[in-house]
Amino acid sequence: MLFLATLSLLGLTAAQTVNRTLTNGWGTTPSQRHYINHTQALTVINAAIAASSVPNDIAVLDPSSQLVAFLRMDNAYLGSVDISMKKAKTVTSFNGQFPSYGLLNRSQPGGDLFGIQETNGGLVVFGGGQPIFDYDGYFIGAVGVSGGTVQQDIDTAVAAAESVGTTLTSA
Repeated sequence: MLFLATLSLLGLTAAQTVNRTLTNGWGTTPSQRHYINHTQALTVINAAIAASSVPNDIAVLDPSSQLVAFLRMDNAYLGSVDISMKKAKTVTSFNGQFPSYGLLNRSQPGGDLFGIQETNGGLVVFGGGQPIFDYDGYFIGAVGVSGGTVQQDIDTAVAAAESVGTTLTSA
C-alpha cells in the first residue's frame, strides 16, 4: 500500500512539473519568453558605447527589473551607476509604457503623481531610461544611461535600445 501511495505521489509530482513547465516558460530561452537575452544586452551596451559622447554608466534590465548587463565606461561618474540602473528600473516598473522621463511632469508639485519618485526604492523621472521592444512589438527590457546631460543620456539610450529592436521616442 505504501508503495502504491508513493507511486501516486510521484505521478502527481511529475504531472505538476509538466504543468509548471508548460505554463511558466521553464525550459524556454529568454527570446521565447520575450525577455532580452545576454547577446542582445551586449549589443545594447556596445551601441550605447558607440553613441556616447561622454563616459557613461549603462544598465540593461529584463522586464522583471533584473540586471542582465552593466558597463561603467572609463572615467564615468561613480554616482551614475545607481542612476543608470534606476532609470532602467523606472521603465520596467511600468511595463515599458514610457521612457523614464514619462513621469517628469506628473511627479512635480501639484502633479497627480507628486512624490512617485520616492517609491519603489527610488525611481528616476528624468531622461536616459528607454524601453526596449523586439521587432514583434514585445517589451523585452530597458536600458538606463547616465553620465551626460539629460539630452545626451536620452540620445544614447534611444540608440542603444534601437540596436536590438525599437523604443518609444516620446512619453
